[in-house]
Amino acid sequence: MVVQPKVKGFICTTAHPEGCKAGVKAQIDYVRSQPKTEGAKKVLVIGASMGYGLASRIAAAYSCNAATIGIIFDKAAKEKRTATAGWYNTAAFEEFAAQDGLYAKSINGDAYSQEIKQQTIDLIKKDWGKADMVIYSIAAPRRTTPDGVTYRSVLKTTDAEYTNQTIDLKTNQISEVTITPATPEEVHDTVKVMGGEDWKDWIRALTEADALEEGAKTVAYSYIGPELTHPIYKEGSIGMAKKHLYQTADEMNQEFPGLEAYVSVNKAVVTQSSAAIPIVPLYIALVFQIMKKKDLHENCIQQMYRMIHDRIFAPGGVVTDEQRLIRMDDWEMREDVQKEVLADWNTVSQENLQQLADIDGYWQEFYEIFGFRIPNVNYDKDVDIQLPIPSIG
Repeated sequence: MVVQPKVKGFICTTAHPEGCKAGVKAQIDYVRSQPKTEGAKKVLVIGASMGYGLASRIAAAYSCNAATIGIIFDKAAKEKRTATAGWYNTAAFEEFAAQDGLYAKSINGDAYSQEIKQQTIDLIKKDWGKADMVIYSIAAPRRTTPDGVTYRSVLKTTDAEYTNQTIDLKTNQISEVTITPATPEEVHDTVKVMGGEDWKDWIRALTEADALEEGAKTVAYSYIGPELTHPIYKEGSIGMAKKHLYQTADEMNQEFPGLEAYVSVNKAVVTQSSAAIPIVPLYIALVFQIMKKKDLHENCIQQMYRMIHDRIFAPGGVVTDEQRLIRMDDWEMREDVQKEVLADWNTVSQENLQQLADIDGYWQEFYEIFGFRIPNVNYDKDVDIQLPIPSIG
């Protein structure tokens, strides 16, 4: 089957197996080109098939020589419908890991469920005994809790309406958008989905099953961003969820002796959902342009390798700020970078958009997520879309 990208709105409904495989190999090759890390050896990655989660798994495996178990929630190919990109990524990662003598197994299912937690614990106990690191990298729009209630998250303000400029990346048209405040119930539900509750449920379940090593580390991911996005991020409904995440890390350090829990604040990257968030795409396109000019831009694998090598397993111990946050957004939030972004934000127009914003770079990274526009991949060739994940079948 010849597979081409089918983009509807800001969702790509196809994925290319050979493109995804080439993308995974490029990430592995990058880590191999960097110095090794003395770090964790048995790493559980919850949310391991895309973006930061996949990059974290690759960084742990190929920098620390770690065995990895990845929790994914992906669909296999069905008839003429391709599998999800995460499925192909995981299949490729397991294939490369096996060739390189690295343990890699995956579990496909809802990470929020008790069933998947128990299945993971059983696998850890059987194959490893205990894990020494847990990476939590889930970004889902909804969560069903153990009592059967389903909560949905929203991206809204929490105080008042917020109006600013945005861009429709399909048409490159700049316009004004107003974001309405969330209700108290919407804020509560967003915290239930995107806060730290499930992260803590995982750590509690692993601890009670005696499946974590003494001194094990766990890290979850967040984003803060610049002041111009604070009304919808830092101070918005998602910001309330992230504050809960930070509190959860502090709580777990108190409740689970011997555990080290951290939150890593990462830089802005292109994801399937970020294009649909008002205001954010224009900011990303502007900051990409500036960071590339200054040779500061990082993709997911570059950032996750730096987190593993220079922050979590640094020779002197974990590197954090005064709030115990691992600041991987340090280059994005540099004063000179943000000063230029704000200047461009205040002057960008339809006429100078192409000059100030990295629109092409944005779309390149968007298509790469799904295995398209990868160098040296023949997209006119027939490919087998029915690929199994070795440890799943």
